[in-house]
Amino acid sequence: QVQLVESGGGLVQAGGSLRISCKASGGTFNIYAMGWFRQAPGKEREFVATISWKSSSIYYADSVKGRFTISKDNAKNTLYLQMNSLKPEDTAVYYCAADFRPADPRIFKGAYWGQGTQVTVSP
Repeated sequence: QVQLVESGGGLVQAGGSLRISCKASGGTFNIYAMGWFRQAPGKEREFVATISWKSSSIYYADSVKGRFTISKDNAKNTLYLQMNSLKPEDTAVYYCAADFRPADPRIFKGAYWGQGTQVTVSP
């Protein structure tokens, strides 16, 4: 069983930066890819970015491309999302996910999920 714990969320002004983290523990040897998803109030959860375990494949949603960077530190079993040039529309609960499937967002489903961390961007 894989456990995922996010941290680093908070309140930031538009144009600012924030880095959120996700610590994985448990059966991490089975993980093939990890990713970030987000859910804003009244909206469905949406894909943000995914990355393969060896960081050889990375995918971004068009809405965050060029502003967000996903990365991993396998030695620490930790996933990161560096968010720059934040906009109020980035406000959401951000969820970390892990899967046995590839990082391709058309395939990645998320077998395990964290509890989420709130990111709020003020105008």
